[in-house]
Amino acid sequence: MKPVDARLKLERNEFTLDVDLSLPGRGITALFGPSGSGKTTLLRCLAGLERAPGGYLYVAGEIWQDGDYFLPTHKRRLGYVFQEANLFPHLDIRRNLEYGMRRSGIRRIDLDNALDLLGINHLLERRPENLSGGERQRVAIARALLVNPGILLMDEPLAALDLARKQEILPYLERLHEELSIPILYVSHSPDEVARLADHLVVMEKGRVVADGPLSETLARLDLPIRLGEDAGVVIDAVIGARDEAWHLVRADFAGGELWVRDNGMTLGHPVRVRILARDVSLAAAHTEHTSILNLMQGTIAEIADDAHPAQSLARVDVGGTPIVSRLTKRSAAALGLSPGQPVWVQIKTVALIG
Repeated sequence: MKPVDARLKLERNEFTLDVDLSLPGRGITALFGPSGSGKTTLLRCLAGLERAPGGYLYVAGEIWQDGDYFLPTHKRRLGYVFQEANLFPHLDIRRNLEYGMRRSGIRRIDLDNALDLLGINHLLERRPENLSGGERQRVAIARALLVNPGILLMDEPLAALDLARKQEILPYLERLHEELSIPILYVSHSPDEVARLADHLVVMEKGRVVADGPLSETLARLDLPIRLGEDAGVVIDAVIGARDEAWHLVRADFAGGELWVRDNGMTLGHPVRVRILARDVSLAAAHTEHTSILNLMQGTIAEIADDAHPAQSLARVDVGGTPIVSRLTKRSAAALGLSPGQPVWVQIKTVALIG
């Protein structure tokens, strides 16, 4: 049994939520999909704010729902962060946080840890009205953590923020990803947030799960290409392994290869994510010496599938155990004689550093 098991069905006027999910016990699982796909409804069922008759829900070592048994929301060990911070306007930040602590017994995270993790030590004496939108959300996240949750639910926590405030808070969300040992379910329809934060991806459509798995593997599926924004592609976890100061580049090392990207000042050993779109990946049967493309690596064709347009194909290439997806015309695929198991050279024109 996984740390989070949910089998829930809820009839609504506009759609039916019908999910069967087993999710990892730590890291960020992104619930991704268009508006109306059921993401928030699923989150509310997990919180006990909606009841799916006859459902089953196991979270953090406890059964929260099983047939007629239904654990009410106030007894579930969960933290919930909404689009709006919903802080108490008549209390200063310290007392807002202390309110959250009253519910908890033995805590995974104490007040000082929460203040440091979210960078809000200097805000304790202020009232919510004197905070920016990003600061209010950081306080709301800290309050959710101080109830000693077994799971943290986040419903589009950045949706109400402008771009500057989103950029302010994203590094703190990355710290949650790195330092918390509880599962975080993160509802979003923002491709950039998903690519930057998620470890696990659940894609929803019309109340049902259409894809579910580790982020890198799910994005590399050809039977159901997931487009995070403008195109299909993959996200790879890497580490800064070297610096070329003369050309202002750093080398991002990943399982199976390396990529040269622009130097943004990160230290050696710093973990990073890179995003590679299928349209920026070309394939060759042999190594090419004279080319402007900096990132060339060997791989093996794992799978070829039709793309949305009849003239195009998608190819998934295994590069030392890491999948990379390439879009090419069917004419090119035929000219190269591409087939599963065939060695190829992968040529990556553009790599985007995330975060």
